[in-house]
Amino acid sequence: MTTATMQWGGGGGGCCAAVANAAASIVAGLADCVVVFRSLTQGQYGRFGQAGNISTISGERAYLMPYGVLAPPQRFAMRVQRYMHEHGVRQEAMQAIALASYHHAQSNPRAVMFGKPLDPAKYNASRWIAEPFHLYDCCMENDGAAAIILVPEERARDFRNKPAYILGAAAGAGYRSGAIPHNSPHYASASFETLAPALYRMARIEPSDVDAVQSYENFTGGVVMALAEHGFFEPEEANDFLTLDNLVAPSGRLPLNTSGGNLAECYVHGFELVIEAVRQIRGQSVNQVERNDVAMVIGGPMVTPASNLLLGSGATL
Repeated sequence: MTTATMQWGGGGGGCCAAVANAAASIVAGLADCVVVFRSLTQGQYGRFGQAGNISTISGERAYLMPYGVLAPPQRFAMRVQRYMHEHGVRQEAMQAIALASYHHAQSNPRAVMFGKPLDPAKYNASRWIAEPFHLYDCCMENDGAAAIILVPEERARDFRNKPAYILGAAAGAGYRSGAIPHNSPHYASASFETLAPALYRMARIEPSDVDAVQSYENFTGGVVMALAEHGFFEPEEANDFLTLDNLVAPSGRLPLNTSGGNLAECYVHGFELVIEAVRQIRGQSVNQVERNDVAMVIGGPMVTPASNLLLGSGATL
């Protein structure tokens, strides 16, 4: 049986929510084995970053397209600029996120950017896409597919591989976060201010318990916002917290996107991040963290609805 019971956000807003819905189906007794997957064949139908032949516009686009605000980087750049202005976040914080993803990709033969390292000079010399986003602040576009299998806890123990257990999941957004056009009450937000507390309550853990984070990078600025909204640092602390040393495995303060993420491994609407979180719990990552009992996945910063997920080892149950 194939079913869908959720509202998808733009991009990877639903990558964690899909896993949550599968788990809910199992808990409710509707299924005892669920496959959750995402596949992309953009090359066959046109790329996300290209505009098609549009003869009419309506809804939010009617307010944006007359002014040349067409593509996702243009739309999200405005939110990130506001956030940087309000909290004094520097470009170097976003640069560190990009450098960490590319650093991890150099150990990952599966990564699209394997063998293509990034350094600060190359980042700074890259062209602007929509300020404050350089080329390397923006996710890739590629074809691909990813899948996971969910079963009840008692059945998972019979499988050959070490299980990764779902500790918590949340999906949604804050009050009027999707207001048209770009006039939500809290504009400079990644949409996790209400979701993150709900996630921690469900899992009964705190930010300090998280060993690694796999965050959807539509753009690096959204990652800055999402990590702050998940309580890893205060917004005004972003410049001090977000450094390359703090973000890399095995021993960084908060290893981030340890397979390369959307920026450097591949882009399957964030579902590859869920798989990397499972690898970390199992101890199978090419960039294994020192502590690997709790892994977080953040899906679709700045979209509505967004979603997040916490996975844990058997020791966390």
